[in-house]
Amino acid sequence: MRDRSLKDRVVVVTGASRGIGREIAVRVAADGARVALIAKTDAPHPKITGTLAETAEAVRAAGGQPLPVKCDVRDADAVGAAIGAVAEKFGAIDVVVNNAGALDLRSTPQLPPASFERLLAINVKGPFAVVRAAFEHLRRSQNAHIVNISPPVNLHPSWVGAHVGHTVGKYAESLLTLGWAAEFASVPIAVNSLWPATTVASTGMIAALGEAAVRCQARGPQIMADAVHALVTRPSADCTGNFFTDEQVLRDEGIEDFSHYRLAAREEDLTPNFYLSTTPLPTA
Repeated sequence: MRDRSLKDRVVVVTGASRGIGREIAVRVAADGARVALIAKTDAPHPKITGTLAETAEAVRAAGGQPLPVKCDVRDADAVGAAIGAVAEKFGAIDVVVNNAGALDLRSTPQLPPASFERLLAINVKGPFAVVRAAFEHLRRSQNAHIVNISPPVNLHPSWVGAHVGHTVGKYAESLLTLGWAAEFASVPIAVNSLWPATTVASTGMIAALGEAAVRCQARGPQIMADAVHALVTRPSADCTGNFFTDEQVLRDEGIEDFSHYRLAAREEDLTPNFYLSTTPLPTA
């Protein structure tokens, strides 16, 4: 049976100080992975829990070896230095998870140009800078994977029109998945997008809507962490260029019961996530 462990593999997770990124880091650490934690939050936030140091402690407790690196993915030079530090410390990079993201659902008249630039810088330029910096290390891995936390591209006009700025950024990240999967196929480096099938209680959603409003309709971020683990332990040559949901990946692993991830009171209270074909449009 093929080894599905990440023991001693090197995994880079951006946006690792809290939320989905933290859970991904802890999950791969449970295999004994060496985990590079890239995030800009190294001091406690008055309203949002989670810091690099706290994630590093959780990774260590789970059995992994953490390397916390303070870095804003909007700064390409800082990203290059961060990836260089990871390679120097661990000697390799096997997996990159582009989890850092920005959420802003304001309409075009209400979205300042600076906020639009921030969406593009974090959701598009950031992943590009990370992958560009990590490429030479990934190409030497025996099972290299890139995972972008980005949605399938749903071109229904009502979806794109609901929040143009945010959607353009996330769809551009998904186009990176499509392009990189083709560009890196011969290496091979697997490149896939992963998106929650339902609302997940991520830091961005909680900050935007409030914890109570999110929890009553959501699953916990552990479902995304388990899906990432399943995805990056597949053979890279056999699994690339896909737009998966967390449920799809886990069902492929033989998992049918997702109730232990649920924060909502009932399964019927869960809401489908943005951009999925059966999802109702968000209300203003």
